Amino acid sequence: MNDIAIRVEDLGKQYRIGALQKSGGRARYRSLRESIANTASSPFRAAGRLFSGRAGADSSTETFWALKDVSFEVKRGEIVGVIGRNGAGKSTLLKVLSRITEPTTGHAEIHGRVGSLLEVGTGFHPELTGRDNVYLNGAILGMKRAEIVRQFDEIVAFAEVEKFIDTPVKHYSSGMYLRLAFAVAAHLEPEVLVVDEVLAVGDAEFQKKCLGKMQEVSEGGRTVLFVSHSMTAIVQLCDRCLLLKAGAVSLDGVASRVASAYFSDATASATGEFDLTSHPARSPQSTPTICRLRLYNARGTPSTSLYPDESCSIEIDYHSQAPIKDPRWAIAIEDYLGRRLLTLASYFQPGNISNLSGSGTVRCLIGPLSLGTGRYLISVSVGNKQRELIDSLDNAAWFEINWNNNFANGEPYSQIYGPILRQSHWETLYAS
Repeated sequence: MNDIAIRVEDLGKQYRIGALQKSGGRARYRSLRESIANTASSPFRAAGRLFSGRAGADSSTETFWALKDVSFEVKRGEIVGVIGRNGAGKSTLLKVLSRITEPTTGHAEIHGRVGSLLEVGTGFHPELTGRDNVYLNGAILGMKRAEIVRQFDEIVAFAEVEKFIDTPVKHYSSGMYLRLAFAVAAHLEPEVLVVDEVLAVGDAEFQKKCLGKMQEVSEGGRTVLFVSHSMTAIVQLCDRCLLLKAGAVSLDGVASRVASAYFSDATASATGEFDLTSHPARSPQSTPTICRLRLYNARGTPSTSLYPDESCSIEIDYHSQAPIKDPRWAIAIEDYLGRRLLTLASYFQPGNISNLSGSGTVRCLIGPLSLGTGRYLISVSVGNKQRELIDSLDNAAWFEINWNNNFANGEPYSQIYGPILRQSHWETLYAS
């Protein structure tokens, strides 16, 4: 029996980008109505393009390869992560595998029924109720009605939308949309489950449920392809991972090693200064506000090299188009797999820091981190008084802790001691 669930060979996808119009400073595609109106208002120009063989094309059209010569195989029952910078080709790859778009070159084979969740509410009709959409999505997946009926109660319970199952989904919040969409995709027993970064929309408890469900799907012999910027989720869930760069597979291997390579590349800096204007791990829901981060050692020098007993500071440059009242800054220190060790937040201290408007810099003064030897990651975010997240960058920067026998007795550091080192005082209270 063939144990290959997905086979991709020399896959390429090319897009034309010159036919984009500008509107409000952002590029957008012309609608059909706009194209017809443009042709009607300029018949001679349209005819000229037709007779010259340029109908339907723009003279300024450029092309780029979202995917280029991508090849890999995924076995049945594997959970494979896909990571990379924004624009690396992750979502395009999933759209090709989900048969939403056709490849320009190469081909992809998928053995079995595909369930995909590429964005919130994929395949949902806003005018239909949650109940109707469950049956509609099941039918699209090729499920028989009896199969959908058998799974229906479990889908609704997982999504936690029992009270609203007969309400049109256009009235759902994005969280309700997401929960029901994932529940349908995961419970209607596809042989291959394709999941994009949409889990970032959900809360922590829902994300935990989703990760557990994807693990359960894999243990049932089905295949999962999972795109995420969360290296904790990737390493926790996947044994294997693909790293995409500029539309090509840059690395394919053990998830923890690929994640480590991604971090090393994404946060490359030897000076302690990190340009965050186009960082790959900026949350899709963010309004770009955080521009640059600088890490200083105890001597006030930008550096990525620190010691356990050394104080340090972090400066964050920002630029905000709109005023932010009572901003809530936070810095998280994580290990190289993205596991949270501690959080430093402006709202942990009494009083508020200044409102944001335009450009500026904030600084966080930090006492000894008391961390063991190794590499650590810095995530940073800013929100407002209403606890709304404005900008967030996971794994925006890194630093290394070097050992200097700070216990003053020559005791070497060992990984078995754990990542946190604290001084303590010992004394004998009783001895016979």
